[in-house]
Amino acid sequence: MTAGDALTLFDVPEQAAPAADPRMLRVRSIYAEPEAAASPRGRQVIARFPDAEVVEVPSHWQIPDLHGNAGNVERWVRVKTETLVLGVKKSLSARPNERSANWIAPSTANGCAMACAYCYVPRRKGYANPITVFTNIDQITGYLRRHVTRQGTKPAPDQCDPVSWVYDIGENSDCSVDAMVSDNVADLIATFRDLPTAKASFATKYVNRHLLDLDPAGRTRIRFSLMPDADARVLDVRTSRVEERIAAVDDFVAAGYEVHLNLSPVVLRDGWEEDWTALLRQLDDRLAPASKRQAAAEVILLTHNRDLHEVNLGWHPRAEDLLWRPDLQQPKRSGNGQENVRYRNDVKRAGVTRLRELIAAHAPWLTVRYAF
Repeated sequence: MTAGDALTLFDVPEQAAPAADPRMLRVRSIYAEPEAAASPRGRQVIARFPDAEVVEVPSHWQIPDLHGNAGNVERWVRVKTETLVLGVKKSLSARPNERSANWIAPSTANGCAMACAYCYVPRRKGYANPITVFTNIDQITGYLRRHVTRQGTKPAPDQCDPVSWVYDIGENSDCSVDAMVSDNVADLIATFRDLPTAKASFATKYVNRHLLDLDPAGRTRIRFSLMPDADARVLDVRTSRVEERIAAVDDFVAAGYEVHLNLSPVVLRDGWEEDWTALLRQLDDRLAPASKRQAAAEVILLTHNRDLHEVNLGWHPRAEDLLWRPDLQQPKRSGNGQENVRYRNDVKRAGVTRLRELIAAHAPWLTVRYAF
């Protein structure tokens, strides 16, 4: 059935989210759990894409046309463009993190319409990684309010924040893109606006200026991910250009967001120091004093994965010239149990040290919250 047919079964949906960027999303198919499709948030998403076919599935994890279908490698970007999934988040928990955030919030989405060649999310999802929207947003925001209340006041500063508990709301998706699909992100920002002891946080590679209207009141931290443009043009597929992300920083600070910078992933290759120097000088030249005063950075050197390497060879082999460097890399078991590869200890240590030196020389106002 089409989205229009689906809507005749339910009440009038909520007001739809702002128009999706047609370069990013031209949705033809929505795979939906029945409970998710019938929910207010599910109906909002379906109404947002009235020409899409709605296909009922028993679980957002059990879609044979998507998960484990090796034929989708050649359609990697097309699947992201044309497909959405609606599900209900069954298990709600906040996982301790203590690096970028104190807690990883329950996901309101996973997957992404962008196609960064190094992304870790598709490692769990076989050969397709479109956006899955979790529609039980009221349960998720209610859980977060209760969890924040249980924490009380933060007893001491840490690398996440000097005062507030920080909750990462976008570990498995990009919230700036998610906000084009539903109001889940708007609801999360509104939730944390009313929580004086906590703030939301998410990293993004997409500039969604509709977020400027959401009045975060300083309780949401956006981390714009940056790398030299020469790397981004190969690796950050379907994202906002680095120049556009930098140009947005001052506007988001003025709109009430805390804006940090993710210098990640740092890819070590010939000429990397010169290109990172140019990027840091660009930041120093472009950002207003108000943005510099509140800025901080995370520095993350590249971690890769053999399975993702094989997937990339099927749709974007050029990326692997930068990402797959057995001469510099060693095995790494990540916290989630995956077997990945990262730069050898000596290579990584030298890379982190050198990038810190470059930051100190060219953007001394930029505090490094952590680097690894």
